Amino acid sequence: MKNSKAKMQGNKFGIIDAIILMLLVLGALLIIIPFINVVAVSFTSYKETIESSFVFWPKNPTLAAYKEMIKDNRILIGYKTTLIYVLIGVPLNLFLCTSLAYAFSRKGWPGRKMVFTMVLFTMVFGGGIVPTYLVMKQLHLAGTIWAVILPSGMNTFNMILIYNYICSVPESLVESASLDGANEWTILAKIVVPLLKPILATVVLFSAVAYWNEYFMSMIFLRSNNWQSLQQVLRSIVMDSQVSNSVAAMANIEDRNNSEAIKMACVLVTMVIKENVK
Repeated sequence: MKNSKAKMQGNKFGIIDAIILMLLVLGALLIIIPFINVVAVSFTSYKETIESSFVFWPKNPTLAAYKEMIKDNRILIGYKTTLIYVLIGVPLNLFLCTSLAYAFSRKGWPGRKMVFTMVLFTMVFGGGIVPTYLVMKQLHLAGTIWAVILPSGMNTFNMILIYNYICSVPESLVESASLDGANEWTILAKIVVPLLKPILATVVLFSAVAYWNEYFMSMIFLRSNNWQSLQQVLRSIVMDSQVSNSVAAMANIEDRNNSEAIKMACVLVTMVIKENVK
């Protein structure tokens, strides 16, 4: 009887539980409602957008914003460039971070602590965009995609994540493989890496999202319209639609491009593709 009463009291829904539930529901609504607004606005006309500051369900849904965005050939260039960033940058980042993290986990080689401190220093203090540009120009990489991919090829934060995970691997596994005649690359590839799958998946996610959202470095180093990133292309489409609306200010309100709807459509397209990348 006592156990059943204690169990009933333990399952009782109290005031604290109600407050926590209300806070969770409120937090969920704060996330869901703006997302619904983004989706709804992307399907609205210009007239409906200026009539209401918040749209929950469009009265006359239209695909005009998506048609305006897709018919621009630059969107294909953006996808091509950004996919190249992801397909080349993510494996490069994974290889460099894993190799360096494994090297730091191997104790006994001279200068290990000093080099490790120097790498950590770059996490806090960076050289800035001007030295980076000068280095890329001196290496004749300015104007190529390598000027965007290589500076992000080694990420100190990702390296530290992998390093901490490698340090949790039993030292006996590495020592036994070494006694069997395996070299460092063999130990890394066949012993350590198979044990790093969870953290490597996390690093792949971080790196893929970073390269997918790449905008600033691409804008600095790549001046050719044939190598614009997706973020640059979407920004250009939104800006062009706003300019065209300003030029056509005297046009019929039904015929104007809805720059706000195009902006929301760009957000949704980027978000959907990003989820597929993940």
